Amino acid sequence: MTSSSQSQKLILASGSPRRRQLLTAAGLSFEAIESAIPERRKGGESALDYAPRMARDKAFAIAARFPEAIVLGADTVVECVGQVLEKPVDENDARRMLTMLAGRTHTVVTAFAIARGVQILAAEAVESRVTFRTLSAAEIDEYIAGGEPFDKAGAYGIQGVGGSFISAVDGPRDNVMGLPVDNVLAALRRVGFERC
Repeated sequence: MTSSSQSQKLILASGSPRRRQLLTAAGLSFEAIESAIPERRKGGESALDYAPRMARDKAFAIAARFPEAIVLGADTVVECVGQVLEKPVDENDARRMLTMLAGRTHTVVTAFAIARGVQILAAEAVESRVTFRTLSAAEIDEYIAGGEPFDKAGAYGIQGVGGSFISAVDGPRDNVMGLPVDNVLAALRRVGFERC
């Protein structure tokens, strides 16, 4: 592979099936490689600090291995009543999160970073405001029993059964899924990626 052709190779630094689905639906050709970066929030780190840091770290981890490729890293976190909600660690954690979200409006922050080698070419954090209807304890328990919450920030997926909990979304819906596609495509065009 020549340097010029490799430079037009896009790598998604993520194992997320939702991000792969969104990029595929947008018509992009890419390779997905899990970054294996531990997702650990620093003490007091807000969603708007944490998600961009993780997106950059994930992009850099893969760009170090493929320095000529364009690498897209992303991270999604939920913030509700001042608390940052990541992926639940167990059923009790999922129950805590869903109980907190029920009947409230929360913010979903998805940050992405585009890297080549040791340089970040573009980065952005996009916010969507999501309102949940009131949920009963039985609904929450049934949802948890189905297994959907466990690999999702905030313990729900807008594209799955969790979508029925939502009464309103202000901002991009795909951002809540894990990638604001229009913003990503615009950023890729700005950095010279010619296939979008």
